[in-house]
Amino acid sequence: MNVIAGRATSVDDGGLSIDHGGAIAVDTEQLRDLGARMRSVMSEYERAREAVRRACTLISSAPDAASRIDVGALQRSGERIGELRAEIENAATGTLVMADAFEVVELRAKAEALALTDAAAASTVQARADDLVAHDERIGTMAAWLVAGWKERRFDGLGEQYDLAGALPPLFLAGAMVGVASGLGRVRPGMTLTGKADPVQVTPVRSTSPTAPRDSAAALRRMPGAGAQVAVEKYTMAGGATRYVAYVSGTRSSLPWQAGGAEPWDMKSNVELYQGRASASYQATLDALGAAGAKSGDQVDVVAHSQGGMIAAHLAMESDFEVSMQLTAGSPAEPTLGADQTLIQLRHTDDVVSALAAGGSAEGTGSPDSFTASREGDPHDGMQDLTLRTHGLETYIETAEMVDASDDPRAEALDEYWDGLGQAVEVERTEYHAERKG
Repeated sequence: MNVIAGRATSVDDGGLSIDHGGAIAVDTEQLRDLGARMRSVMSEYERAREAVRRACTLISSAPDAASRIDVGALQRSGERIGELRAEIENAATGTLVMADAFEVVELRAKAEALALTDAAAASTVQARADDLVAHDERIGTMAAWLVAGWKERRFDGLGEQYDLAGALPPLFLAGAMVGVASGLGRVRPGMTLTGKADPVQVTPVRSTSPTAPRDSAAALRRMPGAGAQVAVEKYTMAGGATRYVAYVSGTRSSLPWQAGGAEPWDMKSNVELYQGRASASYQATLDALGAAGAKSGDQVDVVAHSQGGMIAAHLAMESDFEVSMQLTAGSPAEPTLGADQTLIQLRHTDDVVSALAAGGSAEGTGSPDSFTASREGDPHDGMQDLTLRTHGLETYIETAEMVDASDDPRAEALDEYWDGLGQAVEVERTEYHAERKG
């Protein structure tokens, strides 16, 4: 995928917002380059004003010319040029301050992440942020304002669910606060799953030879049906190179009293993954990939819904596979990916499961091509809120369709990924059913 020069937030008429991170609107270097170019234009205006001033002086000193030229109008033009120059200077200064504010947000987040694995590096990064703030007090104020604005927007609609005698909205908001208070909604660098997963048995149940999905919505529609939890597609490209795409389902059994039963995609696995422990569903996904032929170092991309998003996060951050792209819908966790890994997140601000990720991150994650597409999935309160309709796969497919139709450059760049899969000379898809054993 190509790197997108700008990361400005875009919002369409359907309420879909696309940005790189909650508080990060544009790439800081791009913003600084814009500020520098604005100052270059400002210099041209200054030269133009000076030329007008000289012309006025020359005309005023030549009586014949002064009688034929409106010197007053020329002087007013020079004054207007000066006013435009001042406006550009203010805009350039504001742009450069904004760039520093965005960088402070990113640096503070990076320092927080590094603190878990490298205290010295974290201190160096934090010092850079402190130096920027010390240089101009407006930078710290603006950085705080950016994060505060993101925090205010990240759960829009979550407290506006079906009332149920006043009980339901507070329940949903309380769920969101779990991610905020615990910090478990972010998978930080160096955080790997602990413990040993329950034993599982993975069995292939269906094999087909489809074509590659044409877009994000089509990819989400490939989530395996009721008889399987994971599907793996092996793509053989011209020349013989292979790559894989795993489709990982969301929770299949949400009843607490069934947790730990035969179904690995249950509430036990949800809790284990959210708390950073190995789950039967994660192990089953690894086993399915191995059964499909994926080996250490192979490119394995992931399309995932709900619990599958947590599995995708750890596949990208700690497995032996090379995960360069993942598309998640309604994931309760957000990974911290490298600059060479692209993360496309679909989130509904009124989805309590997605809210467990603390609303995503203020600074964003992954490559410059990465983005989060968010909207209020179900703006109408009603009985459907009791069934978490806004978290449902079908509702997220609707959001994916909006992304596919968007003219945002990041969404358009994603088309190149699907086009690349479409170049495969052979596609082998296998769906796998997993069960706990023992």
